[in-house]
Amino acid sequence: MGGGGGDSGAGAFYDAALQRRQAMMGKSGPAALVKNFKVFSIAAFACIGGVLYGYNQGMFSGVLAMPSFQQHMGEYDPLDPTADQTKKGWLTAILELGAWIGTLLSGFLAEALSRKYGVLVACSVFILGVIIQATSISGGYQTILAGRFITGMGVGSLAMIIPIYNSEVAPPEVRGALVATQQLAICFGIMISFWIDYGTNYIGGVHLGEQSDAAWLVPICLQIAPALLLFVGMIFMPFSPRWLIHHGREEEARKVLSSLRGLSADHELVELEFLEIKAQSLFEKRTVAELFPDLREPTAWNVFKLQFVAIKKLFQTRAMFKRVIVATVTMFFQQWTGINAVLYYAPTIFKQLGLGDNTTSLLATGVVGIVMFLATIPSVLWIDRVGRKPVLTIGAIGMATCHIIIAVIVGKNIDMWQIHPAAGWAAVCMVWLFVIHFGYSWGPCAWIIVAEIWPLSTRPYGVSLGASSNWMNNFIVGQVTPDMLQGITYGTYILFGLLTYMGAAFIWFFVPETKRLTLEEMDVIFGSEGTAQADFERMEEINSEIGLTRILQGDGPGGNGMGKTDHGVSPEKEKVGEHTEDV
Repeated sequence: MGGGGGDSGAGAFYDAALQRRQAMMGKSGPAALVKNFKVFSIAAFACIGGVLYGYNQGMFSGVLAMPSFQQHMGEYDPLDPTADQTKKGWLTAILELGAWIGTLLSGFLAEALSRKYGVLVACSVFILGVIIQATSISGGYQTILAGRFITGMGVGSLAMIIPIYNSEVAPPEVRGALVATQQLAICFGIMISFWIDYGTNYIGGVHLGEQSDAAWLVPICLQIAPALLLFVGMIFMPFSPRWLIHHGREEEARKVLSSLRGLSADHELVELEFLEIKAQSLFEKRTVAELFPDLREPTAWNVFKLQFVAIKKLFQTRAMFKRVIVATVTMFFQQWTGINAVLYYAPTIFKQLGLGDNTTSLLATGVVGIVMFLATIPSVLWIDRVGRKPVLTIGAIGMATCHIIIAVIVGKNIDMWQIHPAAGWAAVCMVWLFVIHFGYSWGPCAWIIVAEIWPLSTRPYGVSLGASSNWMNNFIVGQVTPDMLQGITYGTYILFGLLTYMGAAFIWFFVPETKRLTLEEMDVIFGSEGTAQADFERMEEINSEIGLTRILQGDGPGGNGMGKTDHGVSPEKEKVGEHTEDV
């Protein structure tokens, strides 16, 4: 929620909840991770989904550079570097198109089937896509295109569902650390993919005619192993307590919480967290009942329709539209920094920068993965202290400057790399520095902005909209980069550089600092005063109704009967719709 709300409002209420919990559990930090080792291990295992996402981002760039792969793709990855590159872009970008669709469907899967079963479905889709890709040794580019599209659908779903699952099994004290682990998992997947490509490139030889098809089939097929591990492991993982409560399985939710926390089912800490989750569930149901009365019944079809109807609502007021602009434009600029142009086509880029030998370019690509992984760690640790705006702005200026320097080097030396090899390595170092700037800034911070600017009642749909912008622009960048590298050469870096400077200006002048702000304060800076206050008043009514307020005031879990309202009425017996007129 943030911690800047003062002594009143939602911030004060949740500070009281946090203090009450910390009195029993201790403060956040490494010690809390040790105490919650079971939850930490579950979340870390689920982050295999993030590794798969990162591995897919990085792996295909090396495969595209392998001659044994190119000879199977014909005009879709021509051996002639001067040939039309548009179709080569499709081989890469088709995955992002699939991921965009997977993202749109993931909210439905996670809510209708559960987060746990949603991950199983996403893994199954992912594995099917990899199997289809593995047949491309005979099927050619058609099977690569089909397989990568289907794999993308799995990747998009995993990238959305895993953070939701981790945030809902984690206690509040370590939730931020466990969700941030997803970003590190993605960077880890990128890093290992580059080095696997570097190793398999030697299978049979490194030149056309001697390199084995295993050089590119192995990195593609290796994805099946972690995907199968995640699938099998998730069968034995617990359901999300939040999903169980939201679907009326409250006793099962208590047992899951008790097991996750290593405490008895009637322990006050378990009771406190159970009621907090229940309050959030009731809040969502009553919000839907008020805003979308026709969709209040949680049927599969209503859950599917709700995402799109709710997103439409975000465009109907000026204040909410401002938040839409911040989320979607931030994600636009994140992709047009050119980061995925580097991740998808790094070996091609390094060859253009004078590293003519494919092995050397793959080695340079491996360094990209290492520096990006290491650069992400400080941001995870310090972003809440430094703030979003300065980190994003400095990162964008750094990335843009690297692009311009690369453009100048390429413009002066594009046909003279053999004469000036030092210039080529200088450009390579600028690419590495660019990746470092992205790792600590726009990698994690853009997602933080997108996640925290929304009122409670619209957050799931706002984040989904931001993710859609990310994947669609990701698709466009993947599609056009080969043509730009061939057609305008150093102009590619000028374009990315100018757009990234514009991204820095957008963040500095149009995006407010959101560090440690409560939802009420978000309302003030976005000009929608009262939206979060109305949300809080609804939540305050629910907290009082189910007995959570009474616990936080020190009366303990006994009171007049846990789970009953202050009037002695069990909230399960009151229909959601009967409360809408009170909100």
